Amino acid sequence: MGRIFEKRKYKMFARWARTARAFTKIGKEISIAVKLGGADPNGNPRLRMAVQTARSLNMPKDRIEAAVSRASGKDGESLSEIAYEGYGPHGVAILVETATDNPTRTVANVRASFDRYGGALAASGSLDYLFQRRGVFTVARPKGDVDELQLELIDHGLEDLIESDDELILYTTFTGFGTLQRALEERGLEVKNAGLMRQPNSTVEISAAQEAEVMKLIEVLEEDDDVQHVYHAMQSTQEGDGKE
Repeated sequence: MGRIFEKRKYKMFARWARTARAFTKIGKEISIAVKLGGADPNGNPRLRMAVQTARSLNMPKDRIEAAVSRASGKDGESLSEIAYEGYGPHGVAILVETATDNPTRTVANVRASFDRYGGALAASGSLDYLFQRRGVFTVARPKGDVDELQLELIDHGLEDLIESDDELILYTTFTGFGTLQRALEERGLEVKNAGLMRQPNSTVEISAAQEAEVMKLIEVLEEDDDVQHVYHAMQSTQEGDGKE
């Protein structure tokens, strides 16, 4: 009984930690969006996107409103968006997006993580070309013909569509993000989450054991409150889109 309880307690605390980090990260995204485009979601697509994502994470409404209010005030924290590039174990390119009020602290922490787990931080701009920026939307699967919807959305910037039983994943270009977002809203589609991602142009093929080493570095980076997203260029044993 005791050991079972301890396992459950560990999982519970781990889940709470993940939720807390997710709320911290989306709170920063809301803050940046307000600073750049104002506190009205109707006129600020990036804020609208951030609020949608917060709701999909079950972030309480009062906490979302508080994040918007703090960012709107003159005493709101000033965050800088900085991307760091480096190589993980086995030559895997890794790009780390951060939102920070202290770049000196952030770069020191990111460098220390790379050094500790078999990687090395690279010069700014040296690996950025390996990734392309894309917009991605996760949408609740609508009733009706998905093929017809896909044809409609191609005229609004849709590049790729991946289907599952209960949702659609839609990809567009970096510049086409806003256009596709408006098209989805006009059609009343339920957007579960949305954002900009970096997709690798090419990947490094590695073994399962090597993947575990790279993933350890990625996990440590993601635990940093200043880190928003981590992208990689490895073709793992379970190949994905290069985002963790």
